[in-house]
Amino acid sequence: MSQKEHCFDESARLRQIAHRLIPGGCHTYAKGDDQYPVLAPGFIRSGNGCHVWDADGNAFIEYGMGNRAVGLGHAYPEVLRAVREALEDGCNFTRPATIEVACAEQFLRLIKGAEMVKFCKDGSDATSGAVRLARAYTGRSLIACCADHPFFSTDDWFIGTTAMHAGIPETVRQLTLTFRYNDIASARALFEQHPGQIAALILEPARQDDPANDFLHALQQLCHANGALLILDEMITGFRWHRNGAQGLYGIEPDLSTFGKAMGNGFSVSALAGKREFMRLGGLDHVDRPRVFLLSTTHGAETHALAAALATMRVYESEPVIEHLTRQGTRLATQIRQAIAHHGLTDHVKIVGRPSCLAYATLDPAGRPSQAFRSLFLQETIRRGVLMPSLVVSYSHQDADIDRTVDAIAGALAVYARALDEGVGKYLIGRPSQIVYRRFNQPDVQSAA
Repeated sequence: MSQKEHCFDESARLRQIAHRLIPGGCHTYAKGDDQYPVLAPGFIRSGNGCHVWDADGNAFIEYGMGNRAVGLGHAYPEVLRAVREALEDGCNFTRPATIEVACAEQFLRLIKGAEMVKFCKDGSDATSGAVRLARAYTGRSLIACCADHPFFSTDDWFIGTTAMHAGIPETVRQLTLTFRYNDIASARALFEQHPGQIAALILEPARQDDPANDFLHALQQLCHANGALLILDEMITGFRWHRNGAQGLYGIEPDLSTFGKAMGNGFSVSALAGKREFMRLGGLDHVDRPRVFLLSTTHGAETHALAAALATMRVYESEPVIEHLTRQGTRLATQIRQAIAHHGLTDHVKIVGRPSCLAYATLDPAGRPSQAFRSLFLQETIRRGVLMPSLVVSYSHQDADIDRTVDAIAGALAVYARALDEGVGKYLIGRPSQIVYRRFNQPDVQSAA
């Protein structure tokens, strides 16, 4: 794919307004200006399939797909049709809508280990609901989350474990512990150090690596032996690893699990699911335990969002979505690795993750992770018409899109190789991007915005 100097004038104009009106200039940290090079589209105007057009009319093949929330593709016809039909009858009423039952039935048909489900709007509410439920059921206060997984919730119980914990009381921060993925000893040590105090362990079923040595099952046995619950956060894995969730792929039935993102193909819907023994505490039928204020959101079951989820799940059930994601991701990773080897960059650019959920690592001349080289890589792929904060494919990525992407990446790798020899500053325009979880802002990032 040929290199092109894009014009970002309209994005620049909107950026000035956005930062004046919106803290950070956007509503999701991962979409912020500090996560991208200076030469990047600032605002997206429209999308179709795996293609997007920015505020200046520049076209890109997109990866990441709305932070992994769009599994089928932007403006996917079957999903839009279902949403339009639902909206014709209204979206929010004073009593439950009939579609809430249909969507629950469809969800529980796919997620076979769960017996009840509660819908809400975002992943943070679902995971925090799971944490509250576990604490209520066990009567314990401590929660342990996996330190190797980057995000569980915007709420205090998790954000307090990150470098961005301003505004979170120390007493709250002390209520969350951490353990390591595929390290059963680290989890066992927590129970030994805090006997009878841990309510639940929460983690993603997998990220870059599969569970080793039956890790998930061993973790569940450890939890149950110590009176704690196991919560699997399937926001990402749920509709990428397997249509029955990663729990279906790995053959485990967690006590509670959470879903979202690709479940609604970009529409705002998430779910907390689990065994009836635990979920019933948020209901009306039990008299043996105190009531749990589980999830109660005015917009949690809007009809159009549930229609999107229902349509999306039916596509997953009837079409080879997971197989397509795996095939295209495998094809993409294989060809990129060949290009990396061709440019002699095997020690500096790494493709990681499951084929259906790929990411990449950018390393400097000393082999250390580098935001500057990441920014350069993004800058050069953007110049060649590819927007790829990750390499997450969708059901809409076709062979021609993969081929064009590999061509663009090959061109970017040639620049990367020269930058290793001559210095990244010679090729990167402006400041490098930054990690999200940092204690203080960098002055040059804010001024560049």
